[in-house]
Amino acid sequence: MKEFVLIFRNSVDPASKLSPEQMQQLLNDWMNWMGGIAAQDKLADKGNRLSMTESKTIAPGDIVTDGPYTEVKEFINGFIVVKAVTIDEAVTLAKGCPILNIGGKVEVRKVVTPEDNS
Repeated sequence: MKEFVLIFRNSVDPASKLSPEQMQQLLNDWMNWMGGIAAQDKLADKGNRLSMTESKTIAPGDIVTDGPYTEVKEFINGFIVVKAVTIDEAVTLAKGCPILNIGGKVEVRKVVTPEDNS
């Protein structure tokens, strides 16, 4: 079984425009979705959310700028790692992600191990 990283992208901070009740529902949806993946024994790493405000980007020439992508409007909000036989199976798991209901996207990328140079 291979591992795939599900990278969550969004263009807005969902906390900035949802009511407390909507935020609670979104949290419940996330917990249910991740619990469903874990129940299938396909959750390799529960991952983490990534800060949108406390981040820096380092470029060649010792250039340090604020934020990951200040010139674009999309942020990486977090990630989890799932186990799947194929990328299509990982995509199927990703299709249930609650971020899709609030305008976000999920990027699916296979983890490359030292034994796998793909």
